Amino acid sequence: AVFKTLPGQKIARLELGGVINTPQEKIFIAAGSEIRGFTKRGKQFLSFETNLTESIKAMHVSGSDLFLSASYIYNHYCDCKDQHYYLSGDKINDVICLPVERLPSITPVLACQDRVLRVLQGSDVMYETEVPGPPTVLALHNGNGGDSGEDLLFGTSDGKLGLIQITTSKPIHKWEIRNEKKRGGILCVDSFDIVGDGVKDLLVGRDDGMVEVYSFDSANEPVLRFDQMLSESVTSIQGGCVGKEGYDEIVVSTYSGWVTGLTTEPVRKESGPGEEVKINQEMQNKISNLRSELEHLQYKILQEREKYQQSSQSSKAKSAVPSFSVNDKFTLNKDDASYSLILEVQTAIDNVLIQSDVPIDLLDVDKNSAVVSFSSCDSESNDNFLLATYRCQANTTRLELKIRSIEGQYGTLQAYVTPRIQPKTCQVRQYLIKPLSLHQRTHFIDHDRPMNTLTLTGQFSFAEVHSWVVFCLPEVPEKPPAGECVTFYFQNTFLDTQLESTYRKGEGVFKSDNISTISILKDVLSKEATKRKINLNISYEINEVSVKHTLKLIHPKLEYQLLLAKKVQLIDALKELQVHEGNTNFLIPEYRCILEEADQLQEEYKKQPAHLERLYGMITDLFIDKFKFKGTNVKTKVPLLLEILDSSDQNALIAFFDAA
Repeated sequence: AVFKTLPGQKIARLELGGVINTPQEKIFIAAGSEIRGFTKRGKQFLSFETNLTESIKAMHVSGSDLFLSASYIYNHYCDCKDQHYYLSGDKINDVICLPVERLPSITPVLACQDRVLRVLQGSDVMYETEVPGPPTVLALHNGNGGDSGEDLLFGTSDGKLGLIQITTSKPIHKWEIRNEKKRGGILCVDSFDIVGDGVKDLLVGRDDGMVEVYSFDSANEPVLRFDQMLSESVTSIQGGCVGKEGYDEIVVSTYSGWVTGLTTEPVRKESGPGEEVKINQEMQNKISNLRSELEHLQYKILQEREKYQQSSQSSKAKSAVPSFSVNDKFTLNKDDASYSLILEVQTAIDNVLIQSDVPIDLLDVDKNSAVVSFSSCDSESNDNFLLATYRCQANTTRLELKIRSIEGQYGTLQAYVTPRIQPKTCQVRQYLIKPLSLHQRTHFIDHDRPMNTLTLTGQFSFAEVHSWVVFCLPEVPEKPPAGECVTFYFQNTFLDTQLESTYRKGEGVFKSDNISTISILKDVLSKEATKRKINLNISYEINEVSVKHTLKLIHPKLEYQLLLAKKVQLIDALKELQVHEGNTNFLIPEYRCILEEADQLQEEYKKQPAHLERLYGMITDLFIDKFKFKGTNVKTKVPLLLEILDSSDQNALIAFFDAA
């Protein structure tokens, strides 16, 4: 270690800076609302209190310009003097500035949670550009903005990566890497020529511990060259020469504080007989040095542990509850309409108890090695619909769970996290399952679809109606947006139906091509208004065509799941026949195909245990809701509906909806 500062507030960001066009050797850190600067020898030369009301989340340093963002606020300072200010409509995750030495004007870019990059000029938005997921990290392409100085890399929380050219008038999307392999969200990127071909490669660190190296082909398209899995989320990544001269490395830091190097140095060297002895000796020395270093560390840990045990058990000690931080993320995946719950602790996790007061399904996760056990619940008397315990294997610091909720059923999911530390202590984290939990924000919808409309009017303020929308739908910023009126668009990730919500003081209009969405909103909004003793006038326009339209959207999914269920039911019988006959030549091609794909079919069926029940439930709700708006109760006809669903005949289903 060259130097070490005294412990203080948590450091949110660390950036290197210096005079433009010279080596960037000054260290800048952001902690709370303060910025501090250090030389590379550890001498502090700057302490700047910004007096921001929120803690600094993101920072970018360029010469004497400092760009900061807290949750919703962006500030630009020059020589520590306030220059520009912007209040964003949604949370700011990262901030960067295009290289000032290469471009005529200062162009800051904000990565905002609502899937938008906002390009600023002074204190105003020059333009916005939509990206395929909530952007978490921004970086200049090749470290300098690429050939034009305007190329900007972005990474999203759902694992997508892209390059956009930020010109003065409009954005140009260059390329995008979809997250086909369902890997984690992107936390950090760097540009460094690790392959050694003269072209800088792209180094990527993800929150599931995956490190990736992308090279660029002749058409400047990224190609994955290497990947390496670590056991914790990667918080920072850099390329450089660190451990041994002549060999470049990728250095990464992980959530619990490990710093790891991935080297280009070959493990076995091609050499003559005499050379080999020398190399082996070199390796032996390296290994013995590492061993003694490890032993020394383990001895120190033992000492500290004993000291801690004694102090916590002594009579003078106040009951010391060890504090530990939990890094958690609860996000909706668009691809399979499920929620991912990721829990990460800086020490090994002993067990996690999951409790829910609404019906939810737990889905299988490949990466999860924990043993799960379910406890029986009495949902009638104590609102428990799910109690599950995950017992983790030794040294597990990260746990990933997948959950599917049911729209219309809303409440709280709780995770009780107990790490392997003494004395036993536990933290509870709560996650809201919202009434329209499977909806995701989008920026465009298809206005040609048949829509049902729900209109609310009454004596309510803009802030009140906004708080109801926040209560009902995910991905809506907690603060009411600026202006008198706002419109949000949503898409249902399970069914691909859509919702448009427009509201202002005293009026809210909600349009959807799915009657069930309108029905849920009507019930929840009237309940929320009643709680606050606000009198609501509710009117609705139902479009009959929309029911047929929604059924047509659901039908392909229903057909696929019914077919999958039938195939899985046949597998055991076909296997028995195969054993009995000795081969499969006598079977028709369709059955042979089922046997060949048996493992994949069973795997897919196991991953989505209640998929078919969910689709049946949605069609049943649609049927009940259609007639509820007409004032008719059709619950007695539901058994007939289920019989038709088993036959998977679309025309019979539409006819039943029309006839009832």
